[in-house]
Amino acid sequence: MAFLIKSMVGNPLKGMGLGGGEEKAEEETPKDPAAAAGMTREEYEEYQKQLVEEKMERDADFLHKKAERATLRVCLREKYRLPKSEQDENMLQMAGDDVDVPEELLKMVDEDATEEEEKDSILGQMQNLQNMDMDQLKEKASATLTEMKSKAEEKCSVM
Repeated sequence: MAFLIKSMVGNPLKGMGLGGGEEKAEEETPKDPAAAAGMTREEYEEYQKQLVEEKMERDADFLHKKAERATLRVCLREKYRLPKSEQDENMLQMAGDDVDVPEELLKMVDEDATEEEEKDSILGQMQNLQNMDMDQLKEKASATLTEMKSKAEEKCSVM
C-alpha cells in the first residue's frame, strides 16, 4: 500500500522537488573504464595494449598488400609501355625494397605473357588460319569483290 501511495504522490512531486527524495533510482556509472568492462586495471591495460598491437599489425599487413599491388601495376605499366603513376611510386618508396609481387600474381602474368607470345608468333598465326572456316572466308571475299565491282561500274562510265 505504501508503494502505491509513493508512486502516486512521489512521481508527480519529484519534478517540483518535493517528496520521493530518499530513493535514488539512477545508478552512477563507474568512472573507471576497467570497472565498466568487468576487468581489473591491469587486465584492462593489457587488453588495450593488445588491441593497439593487433591494429598496428593489421595496418602493416594492409600496407604491405597495397605495396605488392603497386609493384604489380608498375610491372604491367612497364610491360605495356603505359605512363607511370606517382601514387604507385610513392607507395613503393613508403614500403621499401622488401616488397615482391605475390607468386600467384606472377604466375598469372607469366601465363598471359606466354599466351601473347604464342599468338604473336608465326606459328600462332598459322594455327589461327587453320581454325578459320575457308568457305566462309571465300564467300566474304567474293561478296566484297562483287560489291566493289558494282560500285565502280556505277561511278565509272568506261566499265
